[in-house]
Amino acid sequence: MSRRLIALLTAALLGALAASGFASAAAAVPADKPAVLASWTQTSASSYNAWNSARVNQGAWTAYQFDWSTDYCSSSPDNPFGFDFRLSCHRHDFGYRNYKAAGQFSTNKARLDSAFYEDLKRVCARYSGVSQTTCLSLAWTYYQAVRIFGAPVVSAADLERAARVQAAGPRLAS
Repeated sequence: MSRRLIALLTAALLGALAASGFASAAAAVPADKPAVLASWTQTSASSYNAWNSARVNQGAWTAYQFDWSTDYCSSSPDNPFGFDFRLSCHRHDFGYRNYKAAGQFSTNKARLDSAFYEDLKRVCARYSGVSQTTCLSLAWTYYQAVRIFGAPVVSAADLERAARVQAAGPRLAS
């Protein structure tokens, strides 16, 4: 066979594979996706900063097929009393959605909720006095809500625990 005929057959075969969707399967998600996801969902400020940097440059992460969608703080206010919790809620949504898609939500939920709380407390650290105390109380309330109700199914035991938590009130660090 001539080289020209081999080149034409190769081009035709690659075109047929691409049309059938086989080529897209070959362009698989990078193998380090779980490690990247884990690195962006830790409790540290550096983890938050790395996630936020990727969030503003999502195009660089297209191959990873992350779910960047968010409803921010769901049915809770995004800016309660002027405290901007939107990015904290966005990162929390990112963790929940991507770990659910990976089938690893239940083993990562506690860490995702803890990272959320740390993110909220970093928002509150910008304030002082009564404003900071108010912000920390709201952060604690938001954290308790996701910790207790951010599960796929809410049980009667979850509802009883929520009532006990509400009665106990926040415990703020001095």
